[in-house]
Amino acid sequence: MEYFAHQTACVDEGAHIGAGTKIWHFSHIMPGAVIGRGCSLGQNVFVGDRVRIGDGVKIQNNVSVYEGVVLEDGVFCGPSVVFTNVINPRSEIVRRGEYKNTLVKRGATLGANATIVCGRVVGPYAFVAAGAVVTRDVPDFALVAGVPARQIGWMCRCGAERIRFDGSFGHCSHCGADYRLEGKRVRLAGSDASDGAIQSSSPAATLMQEK
Repeated sequence: MEYFAHQTACVDEGAHIGAGTKIWHFSHIMPGAVIGRGCSLGQNVFVGDRVRIGDGVKIQNNVSVYEGVVLEDGVFCGPSVVFTNVINPRSEIVRRGEYKNTLVKRGATLGANATIVCGRVVGPYAFVAAGAVVTRDVPDFALVAGVPARQIGWMCRCGAERIRFDGSFGHCSHCGADYRLEGKRVRLAGSDASDGAIQSSSPAATLMQEK
């Protein structure tokens, strides 16, 4: 199965797009962009040169993913999420060689109108609330909100409920997942833990590792 691009979308030669991905109205994919399988890119989405997007990523309307941004498998970007790649822009000064990379790890959610200041890492299954401005790294499973974004809790991988902790043991009553709190880090417990590591086999992820 090939990817689908709406007739108003512009996919430049040299872009690599996985099977089953859908690109909707007025979106623009630059050459050198790599998009994985089964993704959904809504209306008016821009994907810059050398951007890496994994499998199963959903990007809602009016999102620009600029060069230097990597979205791993299963990331969700709500409407009008903002990415940047220059920390101190000036119109009169070219800073193309000073781009700072941004990494959004597997399964993370970025709410509508959230801003991710460049140079940050958003951990696996983190949850960034709508309108938040992320100016520092976000830990795995962390729930952050506000301007600037501050951590207000921990979010389960299922996204339905916060993780409730009793000491170092955490549990989601919605999906039944168990967690361990180790210092300031949260890890999955039990058979789903995979030693705390979350791996991807997508072609886009392979290119991410090679970058």
